[in-house]
Formats: sequence, structure tokens, C-alpha cells
Amino acid sequence: MVKGGALRQRFTPFDAVLVVVLSLVAIVTVYPVLFIVAVSFSDTAYIVQNKVFLWPKGFNIEAYKQILENPKIPRAYWNTIVYTGLGTLINLLMTAIAAYPLSRPTFFGRKWFMIAIVLTMFLTGGIIPTYLIVQKLHLIDTMWAILLPNAIWTIELLILKSFFESMSPSLRESAVIDGASEYRILGSIMIPLSKPALASIGLFYFMGHWNSFFIPMIYLNDTSLYPLQVVLRDMLFFDTARETGLIDQATLTPQALKNATIFISMIPVLLIYPFAQRYFAKGIMLGSEKG
Repeated sequence: MVKGGALRQRFTPFDAVLVVVLSLVAIVTVYPVLFIVAVSFSDTAYIVQNKVFLWPKGFNIEAYKQILENPKIPRAYWNTIVYTGLGTLINLLMTAIAAYPLSRPTFFGRKWFMIAIVLTMFLTGGIIPTYLIVQKLHLIDTMWAILLPNAIWTIELLILKSFFESMSPSLRESAVIDGASEYRILGSIMIPLSKPALASIGLFYFMGHWNSFFIPMIYLNDTSLYPLQVVLRDMLFFDTARETGLIDQATLTPQALKNATIFISMIPVLLIYPFAQRYFAKGIMLGSEKG
């Protein structure tokens, strides 16, 4: 009785409001996903009559058949996996290499480098100058045109720099006394101890590469190099997909195809995010380590 009374006393009106607000947020977040899945698996007749809500009606997988039978989709999936995996690896490596010296107070020109880096958040060269540089480097129609110009993102660099600064200076001092080089300190001490921060920014890098379609559209002319998002973007335009023979209008509605393609693009994110969530939560608490 005492425990129950104490629990009732701790449940304040603020807690009730918080529960209601979070429940509404959960509903708003989950509902679109359930609706997309329901429509993608529903029969055409029910979709046309707007009778699909949260559960498929007249179970039908024709949309997924037409998508998977198209040779562009498996190739685009593989391209996206390669771009995302290799791109995220390059991002994390280059970000760590850049963030470590910037986190050192004794680094020569640290202040001016930081000013130049922060300015890139507000001032950019623009699409045309960047395209000309990529073209001069002969990177057009290669995956490096997607990966190298975006090797380091400013926000993620600042996050990792702050994490390095929050680590105890005694770790580096001990390594220096033992004769470790800066490369050894970075690879054997700083990076292994920065897994929460790396996982946090790695999730942002992963999402950025997986959802990217504008940059590939600019630098890639060869359709065989297209990532998934570019192919799905074309398929979301029902008229274009119909004209190119991607779908059969007689057996499929545009809503079913659109929702099926959207759900396919969401699957890797839905599978990976739960495993990265704990590291993401730790990465948010930057600066909490005490020396």
C-alpha cells in the first residue's frame, strides 16, 4: 500500500500531460508508416475506393512484384549499399582525422581554421563551381563524385571535436610519455573511446547517403550507377513510370506503387536504427566525461 501510494504521489499532472503529448507524437510518427504498408499490400479496388486505413484489404503484392522484377531496382539497391557503406566509412575516418588536431589547444592556427570551417555553414561555393571542380577532376559518372566532395560535414566535425575536447588530457599525456605518435594516439586511444560519438554522427552520415538523390542526379549520367533514391524518385512519378514500362496501369494504382517504393527504401533504416539507438543516445551526452 505504501509503495502504491508513493507511486500515485509521484505521478504529477505534468507527468499526465507528458504521457499525452508523447502518445500523440508516437501516433503521428507510427501512423504514416502503417498507412504506407497497408496501401502497398492492398488490392487496387479498395485503394481506389479509399477503404484502406491501417490494415491491408484484399492482400496484394503486385506492386512489390513489379518493382523487384524491374532490373533497375536490385542494381540500384546494390549501388546505394556501396555508396552508403563506403561513404559513411570515409566520412567517419576523415572527420576523426580533422577533428583530432582541431581539439588540441596547441594546434597552430586552430582559431583561424575553426573560423574558416564554421563559415562553410553559411557561405558555400554553389552548385556550378562545385560541379566544375568535380568535372575537372574527371569524377563525373563515378561514385567518387558522390563520396569525396562530401567527405566531411561541418556539424558532425564540430560534434566530434567537442567530444575529443571533453576527454581527459591525462590519456594523451600518458601515451606521449610512452612514446606514442599522434597517429597512434588517434587510432589506439581517441577513436576506440569515441564509439558513442562516432555512432551518433555515423547515423547522420548513413541517413544522408541513403536518402541522397540530388547529388547523384547532378554528377551521374549513367543510369546503371543510379542509387535507389534516384530510381524510386522516377517511379514515384506515375506517368513517367507508366511511359517507361515500369508499371502496368491495368493492374496497379499509382498509390500502391508509390507506397511500395517508399516502404522498400525505409527497410534498411528501420533495421539499423534500433541497434544504433543506444550509441546515438550516448553520443547526445557529449562533454559528460570527467577527467
